[in-house]
Parts: sequence; structure tokens; C-alpha cells
Amino acid sequence: MSRTILLALIAAAAAWAPSALSGKASSSHSGVQVANKTLPERLGYPPDAKLLIVHADDLGMARSVNAATIKAFESGLVSSGSIMVPCPWLPEIAAYARTHAEADLGLHLTLTSEWTPYRWGPVLSKDRVASLLDNSGYFYLTESEAASHANAKEVEAEIRAQIDRARSFGIHPTHLDSHMGTLYQNKTLFETLLRVARENKLPIRMSKEWLASTDYLPSILSPNDVAIDKIISIEPSVPAEGWSKFYADSIRNIQPGVTEMIIHLAYDDEEMRAATADHPDWGSAWRQRDLQFFTSDTFRKLLQENHIKLITWREIGKMQYPQP
Repeated sequence: MSRTILLALIAAAAAWAPSALSGKASSSHSGVQVANKTLPERLGYPPDAKLLIVHADDLGMARSVNAATIKAFESGLVSSGSIMVPCPWLPEIAAYARTHAEADLGLHLTLTSEWTPYRWGPVLSKDRVASLLDNSGYFYLTESEAASHANAKEVEAEIRAQIDRARSFGIHPTHLDSHMGTLYQNKTLFETLLRVARENKLPIRMSKEWLASTDYLPSILSPNDVAIDKIISIEPSVPAEGWSKFYADSIRNIQPGVTEMIIHLAYDDEEMRAATADHPDWGSAWRQRDLQFFTSDTFRKLLQENHIKLITWREIGKMQYPQP
């Protein structure tokens, strides 16, 4: 998730959120009263706990992404990730998911294909989702193009197919989000995401900051919907030499509540350099810098010094949709 929607998620002030989303819901899925509880309390932590999901996007996109992210999972410093089902390296990360049932893996629902030398298209046959495809038969390059052309029924059919395909590969997703934020671009697309997520009993990525930046959410959110407090993601305006400082400052400034830090991991190798040759933002060097920081002793020490606990989307999902 990046580009337009992520800027909105990060920049908006948390001026408004329904009581359910602020951690003061009037009822939970089971109807139990949880009034006046913070989101950490609802998750079983102290009310002032600083909880952090370190989330790696784009699994399945390339072997380099898979390998780097698995290494990061094994470090214990990256707690979550999400998979791009339409991409060529899905079978490899699906095999990992089948043998690592504890891994917190969601689906990075994909309706865009941003790298010009390396493209992908839908899970469904192209004639069923024609509005999602550019003149070359691939997903559009940008989220704005995708959103402007998309037929909502075709979007819903495709994202349902991606969920079904993931499950057919033995992946049991813990949450849903949207590659490049395409499904957050307008009310119709977000309603589609929300409906599919609810039916599948999966939490979705949304923050109170983003809620404050929109005017249509009060009419479509329910008391059971959960928003985390803040989302952090580095942007192209940060120079390479300022990478570690950006992340260190962000970690030191984390407040009580639930924060997600979205990162993009890969090796700066031949595969990633070729795939992202004309797209340095979120490209191979970017991803190598993220990998180096988030598997470092510096990051581990920052977590300890600032009393930050890593959590997962699985925990949020169990709270939002408790098993009977």
C-alpha cells in the first residue's frame, strides 16, 4: 500500500472516528459491552501499551521479495506480511504459509501492476474483468487509473477470486489490505472491500487518521469494524542517507495504541533491479534499505528502549471475530 491513499492515511488528523473504531465500541461481534476500553485493552494489553505491527507488503511479487521477507520473519522483528495472489511467485510463499501456520499472512488484494517491464493480470479470465485491464491486458499501472475504470461488480468478483485462490493454495489469511491502496480510492471500492472482509470475517487495514480524512465512512461502518490508531510508511521524499533516522524517529514517537509500520522488503539483486528498473521509488535499493534496518540490532534495541511490543493482525482478527 503506497501512493495517494497512504499519504492520506498518514497526513490526516484524527479529528473524528466512530466510537467503535476509537476503541470505545458499544458492542463487540458477540454483543458483549466493551465501552470505554482502548484498543490495546480489547486486545488484552494494558490501556497504555504501545503495540506495533511491522508489516511487509508484496509477498509473491518476486523471489527476492519472498526470500527477504522470510528472513525478516525469522529475525522476529517483522511480525506480519501480505501476499499478492496474482503474482508469479505465489506458489513459493504459499508453500511457506503451509509449513508455517503461525505466520501472520494476509492478502494484499491486487488490482494494479506498477512495474513497466514486469506485469501481471487478474486471477479471473480477462473477459470477466475487462474494466480492470489496460490496453495490454494487464492491470493498470496506477491506483487512480484502476479506480477510474473499475466496474464494482468486476472488482468484487476479482478480489473474491483472489481470496479463493489463496485458500486453494493452503493459505489461511489473517487480514486484508489493498496493493497501492486501490480499494481505498473511493466509497464504492471501499464498500466492496468492507463487504468482502466482513463476509470472510477478516480485519482490514484502516486507521483513525484515514477515517478523519473521509466524509462517507459514518454511513457504512458498523460497531464491529476496527481501525488501528496510526499507519507509518516511508515516502520518496526521504533520502537514502536519512532512512535510518526516519525510522528511528518514528519509533521513538510511537504513542500508546496500535500502530502499523508498512515496509517493503527485497534484496537489491539482479531480479529486483530488472523488475523495477524505471521505478526507483519502492524499487530494489529502497527494499534493501528496509530489509537492513528492520533486521538490525538497532531496530531491536529501539523497540526495547521505547517499550514497544510487536503484535499481529491475527490478534486483531481474533478480537474482532471471536470464535464461538
